Amino acid sequence: MSIHQSISASPVERHLVSLRPVLDALDAESGRLDRWGRTLAARLMRGNRMLAAGNGGSAAEAQHFTAELVGRFDGERRPFSAIALHADTSAVTAIGNDYGYDEVFARQVSGHARHGDVVVLLSTSGASRNLLLAAKAASASGATTWALTGAGPNPLSSVVDECLCLPGPAANVQEAQLVAVHAICRAFDAAVAEAEKRSGS
Repeated sequence: MSIHQSISASPVERHLVSLRPVLDALDAESGRLDRWGRTLAARLMRGNRMLAAGNGGSAAEAQHFTAELVGRFDGERRPFSAIALHADTSAVTAIGNDYGYDEVFARQVSGHARHGDVVVLLSTSGASRNLLLAAKAASASGATTWALTGAGPNPLSSVVDECLCLPGPAANVQEAQLVAVHAICRAFDAAVAEAEKRSGS
């Protein structure tokens, strides 16, 4: 779309135009997404779990991710252990009340995470303090930390093991992160199916 066309375009057209380069950036990370999905499958098949967290819309993305693993993505398979930390409202409100909102995820990570678990943190800004503290708590617990954020480098990308940073408007980054979640699930399911075929189960 030309500059003249973009000026005269509707808000919806402009939104979709701004999404395309974010998806292009995501496409360049397809190898990482495949590796993450397969790594996650290997970990969860041996009894580890995934913990996920985010704020606002990113919380919804995190919960979507865990639901795909505990339920199913698009084919039958056994359930796996995945917990959305923000979804435990009693824990979130108790921790927030007693320790402050910065600690709502870190304290849960310290309680739940074990060596070999995977902690996935979603943020468009990459600057949320409660996610930064969660990443540090995960590392202290021996868990692997991944983040999906907006443009990098950012504070969160500097404290996790790996970060998928996508440049673009926050809304478009969040949309692309859902595509990333589904791509990881696609690789996850493929790895589980391959492992079960090898084992004859």
